[in-house]
Amino acid sequence: MLSRLVFGLGLLSATALVHPALAADARTLQIFVSKDAQSLTLYDGADVVATSKVSTGKSGHTTPSGIFSVIEKRKYHESNLYSAAPMPFMQRLTWSGIALHESDSVPNYPASHGCVRLPAAFAKQLYTMTQMGVPVVIADAELTPEPINHPTLFRPDMPEPPALLSDAALRPAIGQAPIQVAMNDVALPSAQNRAASPPTNDTPIRILITRRSQREEVIDLQTYLNELGFVVGEPDGLLGSATLQAISDFKLRYPVEPTADKSPMSDALIKAVYAAADKGTRPNGVIMIRQGFQPVLEAPISIANPGLALGTHFFFVHNVDFETGSADWMGATLPDTLSRATMTRLGISSLESSIISGTPITNALSRIDIPEETRRKIDSMLTTGSTLTISDTGLGTETGKGTDFITVTKG
Repeated sequence: MLSRLVFGLGLLSATALVHPALAADARTLQIFVSKDAQSLTLYDGADVVATSKVSTGKSGHTTPSGIFSVIEKRKYHESNLYSAAPMPFMQRLTWSGIALHESDSVPNYPASHGCVRLPAAFAKQLYTMTQMGVPVVIADAELTPEPINHPTLFRPDMPEPPALLSDAALRPAIGQAPIQVAMNDVALPSAQNRAASPPTNDTPIRILITRRSQREEVIDLQTYLNELGFVVGEPDGLLGSATLQAISDFKLRYPVEPTADKSPMSDALIKAVYAAADKGTRPNGVIMIRQGFQPVLEAPISIANPGLALGTHFFFVHNVDFETGSADWMGATLPDTLSRATMTRLGISSLESSIISGTPITNALSRIDIPEETRRKIDSMLTTGSTLTISDTGLGTETGKGTDFITVTKG
């Protein structure tokens, strides 16, 4: 009730209205910015705790739409692009120059050079409430996250116990002989008797589900060629000379179906390598995890009906309960139109995000199949404030060192 009152008063006054006492855990904060309404809404889980007017980028300097997070905070900063213009209480969203910051000019229309301008009092208060990594969603229209309950979404689980070795050969360093290690058998408690416990690292994880790019395809190809005895070296996702030589050697020993595609990474070659390595069906999706701006996990997944666009969807989790294994997820869908060239590159024939009844956000979740082993690993890492992004377009150029996953839907 109080949160709805805060929201209503904020819209009526069009000025900042903050109740920091409502936000007890900075990890559960989410920022939503509407360019059409020139407004910002701050959520704590499912509750609205603050609203404010803003001023986004004017024509020729449009603020990009998409899913971002705060990657740098400075109480005082000067613009590197626009004559050292002051940007107090700056919260950076991209290394290319987009940020939230205080301004003495926040009209009711777009007026900035791409940043999101905030009224002085609100910018200062917001700065004290947030922490590094707080998600920021920017869209044209106002987005309101809704509760989402779907089996594809993750739930808290007990971290996996460390592996116990018994007469196991450890991988030696180069030039060393195999090392034999013997350990006493230790009885583990059954799953029914193990109580779920919070992860040791409670920094929220950032999850990205997207289509596989050529990088992931090449890494798998290199991995399996190595397993088959065609030496590639450390898989790096690059078609270097060692990889090209291994491909040529593979073709001399294994049949590859003739095809008009003469590229080194033809579908026929990949199919033949998967068959030779006994790896089953070739995956078409990938799930990636970052924590504290660092990559920590990457694994293949499957996406049903790959010719249909997934769309762009953002989810965040709160009320994570390790005793009951429950978690409350909220989600929102961002408008996203792919260019014809992008659709061709990704193998998308239709922008319709589903062929079944229901909403795009639940249909996208229903098309995703995550291997059980991967799911268990992610369940064991889940903590309050974790987020999930589903996107067709992958990492994007803004995602890099010192960032979470950045998804730009309109630049």
